[in-house]
Amino acid sequence: MESGWSLGLMTGTVLDGNIDIAMLHSDGERIDEFGPYELVPYPTDIRTLLSDTLAAARKWNFEGPEPAIFRHAETALTEAQSIAVSGFLDRHGFRPDQLDAIGFHGQTVLHRAPAAGRRGATRQLGDGELMARMVGSDVVYDFRSADVERGGQGAPLSAIYHRALLRRLGAGPESLVLNLGGVANLSWWGGDGDCSERLIAFDTGPANAPIDDWVRQHTGATMDRDGLIANQGRVDEDRLSALLDHPYLTAPYPKSLDRFDFQAEMAEGLDLEDGAATLTAFTASAVAKAMSLLPQRPSRIVVCGGGRRNPTLMRELAHRTGAEVQLADAVGWRGDAIEAECFAYLAMRSLRGLPLSFPLTTGVATPQTGGRVARAVDRP
Repeated sequence: MESGWSLGLMTGTVLDGNIDIAMLHSDGERIDEFGPYELVPYPTDIRTLLSDTLAAARKWNFEGPEPAIFRHAETALTEAQSIAVSGFLDRHGFRPDQLDAIGFHGQTVLHRAPAAGRRGATRQLGDGELMARMVGSDVVYDFRSADVERGGQGAPLSAIYHRALLRRLGAGPESLVLNLGGVANLSWWGGDGDCSERLIAFDTGPANAPIDDWVRQHTGATMDRDGLIANQGRVDEDRLSALLDHPYLTAPYPKSLDRFDFQAEMAEGLDLEDGAATLTAFTASAVAKAMSLLPQRPSRIVVCGGGRRNPTLMRELAHRTGAEVQLADAVGWRGDAIEAECFAYLAMRSLRGLPLSFPLTTGVATPQTGGRVARAVDRP
């Protein structure tokens, strides 16, 4: 298969106000070259709109007609991301017709894992047809729905890209990739072999979301920057022990979480610093429990996502797991770009009919392709 340039977009559930944009040259299997990458800020009014949309989504909870705000938010965020992509391409000297595709993840507003007798559900806002018209490139979007419709979790989808990164690094089952966004998820590759049997991924528990919410509720700040608040507190080990009894943490994989499945209220009754410290320790301890579920316990964790910038969380992760903790940047990856790169990679796989999800990554019965393609009007 021929390699080509694709561009990936990602905005996470922590609503940090940024659009992650990254380009990748690949054939959907190997990574040939990393292209340019930027964090582009959303307009302030979009951030407020998305926050209101998330609140409406929680009230809706997949019951009845969708909230009217969804359509408004979908158009607004698609237009904002399309303008950001066009500016990005101009700044880096690329034309839209030089892209094989844009991988447009959209904004997750609600995700519900399958349960006994109930299929899962997921909703990402993003109008691929509108973006294709505005940018002039083919767009692959709605990556998760096909997996959910076939009984999968719909998440995480990053495992096959993490596998490509690990192969490029020459790493194997001694390593796992941990992404710390609003939720934490890991990917583990058992070495050469069928991805249906040797590629495992699942959400381990919360990551930044409850810490951010706790700090926002108490100070108005958007996050515990550099982990400074948690570093001043003491972990309530009794509270932590009780939290670690949550049945999700020992449930077999595949499994996935919504951003609000674990909330800041877990620290209720503690002061600001001790609450932040305890929530931080809980994120790390949940990863430790997740590692015990794998066929073998990795000795190295390569960490990507915004949570890697929190030194207190990184220290807790090393302490609670006993593993060597390395930042993605230290092994030559771009720690802030990986999720956007992932959707550039998945777009290429989607165009070529390659699977995006597997039985041990989302629980789908057989390897599953996905993504819908919106063609640019001026391209065949």
